[in-house]
Amino acid sequence: MLYLATIKQRNNGLWKNWKCALICVGMAFATTQYGFDMTAVSNFQTMPGFLMTFRYPNPTVGAIVGTLFAIPFGRYLGRRYGIWTGTVIAFARCAAQIAATTTASLCIGQALMEASNTFYFAFANSYIVECAPPNLRGLCAARSVLTNGVGTLIGALIDERTVFIFFIPESPRWLMLHDRREEAERSLTFLRGKSLALGFLQEEFIKIIRGVEEEKANASASSILDIFRGTNLRRTLLCLAVVASRAASGVWLFLSYGTYFYQQAGVHDVFKMNVYTMVVQLVGIAAGLHCGYKVFGRRTMLLIGTGGAVISMLGPALGATIAPGTPEAAISFLVFTFFYVIVWRGFASSMTWPISAEVVNSRLRVVTLSFASAIDFFFAWLTCFCSPYFINPTALDWGAKYCWIWTASNVLTFAVFWLFLPDMKGRSLEEIDELFEKRVPTRGFPIFECQSSSEAYDIVLHKMEEVRISVRQVDRES
Repeated sequence: MLYLATIKQRNNGLWKNWKCALICVGMAFATTQYGFDMTAVSNFQTMPGFLMTFRYPNPTVGAIVGTLFAIPFGRYLGRRYGIWTGTVIAFARCAAQIAATTTASLCIGQALMEASNTFYFAFANSYIVECAPPNLRGLCAARSVLTNGVGTLIGALIDERTVFIFFIPESPRWLMLHDRREEAERSLTFLRGKSLALGFLQEEFIKIIRGVEEEKANASASSILDIFRGTNLRRTLLCLAVVASRAASGVWLFLSYGTYFYQQAGVHDVFKMNVYTMVVQLVGIAAGLHCGYKVFGRRTMLLIGTGGAVISMLGPALGATIAPGTPEAAISFLVFTFFYVIVWRGFASSMTWPISAEVVNSRLRVVTLSFASAIDFFFAWLTCFCSPYFINPTALDWGAKYCWIWTASNVLTFAVFWLFLPDMKGRSLEEIDELFEKRVPTRGFPIFECQSSSEAYDIVLHKMEEVRISVRQVDRES
């Protein structure tokens, strides 16, 4: 078919889309704060002096509050203003935490931190998947995990990094949702630059228009409840499964309590070991980005990463069970830590960002992502809160046998992804909407031919033919 023959011309690579890719990189830096905060807070909460003063502050309330406020912002004010709001909240929480002398004041700062992270996660991720070309969406969104890793290594960049938002356009899909058609067309033209021929640019814009019209036709009065209605229920559950897989992977065991196991392994300079681990993690993420862009689909990447997490947790668990309390068991934890940060962070974690955002439709994207981020923060807190009781010698004293729990959770995650998660690589957001609306089975996503794309292409051809006829008539008259 002629339409299928033009796909290669439409998916024209990274360099021709450099402007859009650069904007997405800027947006991805919003997650740098998340990476820094999670590591810094975890480290502080293991310090005796900190615990004597503040005990265990619970940041989950901030994530819930951030979710409640992010929903109206996403509906009425757009993606850019959502990032700015997150930045203002981040400034406020810095002031609150610097001045904190009591548990109550620290909890306020923690809550503001999680609220700002919720805004960053929901709005930055939404902007990236809505603006990136379909063939580059996974690569652009997966850079969030790279900037997140940078945050764990070098600390938070100053919040003025988001000043570049003054100079970028709003998401064209959000503008169309609010009937601002001319602005949406200008935004798409700016984002694509010269990477697409005029006909392909018009085709993409027509698909956006038709997709938004169908979303509005299917919308009910309450957009919050819509995430659990009809075909959106399947999309919401997939989004929640992908986001919850981060906590289910056991990543917080390594982030929060890796220091304890390093000491058990006889590592004298724990700080250097943490730095080495984070550098290896960045190498794994870079390798994963390449594989996700050039080699594998989203689903395959998640399955490889989750399978690697199963092995990474099974190794220390076996070591602690067969030879508990020995240096060999502790060393096995150290070895599998490096394997984990390469395979899971590089292959699975990098894909959770694009999948969680692209699997939900544009009208409900911020709502669903905000809700999912609250769930993510809750399970992260729950893991950090409960883990000491499992590994502490004065409590259950499981040590690395605690990894048996995470082995089981990763096996369950692998099964969910294998059975229910479709591969959406290379699909436009409008095509993904059509696939879910038509209830295409999981295995049918890669091979299903979407009518929305072929119809948009036919409309563009028809318009181009009308232009040619008009030109011929003018030539004859002259």
